[in-house]
Amino acid sequence: MSTSRRDSASRASASRRTLLGAALAGAAGAAVGLPVAGTAHAASWQQKWAPSASGDGLGAFETIEDDRADSHPSGAPHIYATGNNWRFNMHTVDRDTSTDRQRQEVTGLRNGSGSNYLKWTQGQTWRVTYSMYIPSSLKATTTFTHIMQMKQPGAGTSPIVVQSLRRVNGKQTIELKLAIDDILIGRTDLDPLHDKWTDVDFQIKVGNGSAGSVRWILKSGGSTVIDASKSGVDTFLADRVRPKWGIYRSLGDTSGSLQDTYLLLTNLRGYQLA
Repeated sequence: MSTSRRDSASRASASRRTLLGAALAGAAGAAVGLPVAGTAHAASWQQKWAPSASGDGLGAFETIEDDRADSHPSGAPHIYATGNNWRFNMHTVDRDTSTDRQRQEVTGLRNGSGSNYLKWTQGQTWRVTYSMYIPSSLKATTTFTHIMQMKQPGAGTSPIVVQSLRRVNGKQTIELKLAIDDILIGRTDLDPLHDKWTDVDFQIKVGNGSAGSVRWILKSGGSTVIDASKSGVDTFLADRVRPKWGIYRSLGDTSGSLQDTYLLLTNLRGYQLA
């Protein structure tokens, strides 16, 4: 075969592999009703939120829950922007208004000032991407330690989705769970993610009953650590869904894992499926 014919055949083969890969990826996304990164369908994600810690500070969020019980004023602020990161400090003496737990969290996606924040409502599909730094001092616990939640706004409302650090048979893990029906979406080892940046890609179709879907992707060092999804699930309670980030943990841990710690977030982005 001539060189030109071999080159043409090679290009055709590469083209077929690319199309096949895109088709398989698209099929996987279709299975959970969510678009897949790297395919033409992903172009339908419309960026709606792109704050910077240095420019927007805590103004990037709808509300700030920094030591709501005023339990540790000498440690304030517990939540603040530093350089390009948002930092959440947690001390063992910190207490929430429910004194069996600790909470330093932010909520919502704000653009500008006032009430200009994004509302995730039933039937919509949303995606948030960001990087998080989990130090080795922020350990998994035998009870709950949530570092991201999806909730209905309002006092006393139950979480819909939680990204948590949990000890399973003594092993430190990070997991995503649908809290409403106690459905585990995915779980992976936490130890390899300590003391380094991890990229998070979370997608949710807000749906009642069995109309919802979620997808959760973690990447570290450019490699995919976990890519887990679930369709036909309940991701809506009432009103709307609002994201939360920070450290929210129970004091009931029996593993001795509670210590002064922190969490860093950066490059927060929000997208809506148009």
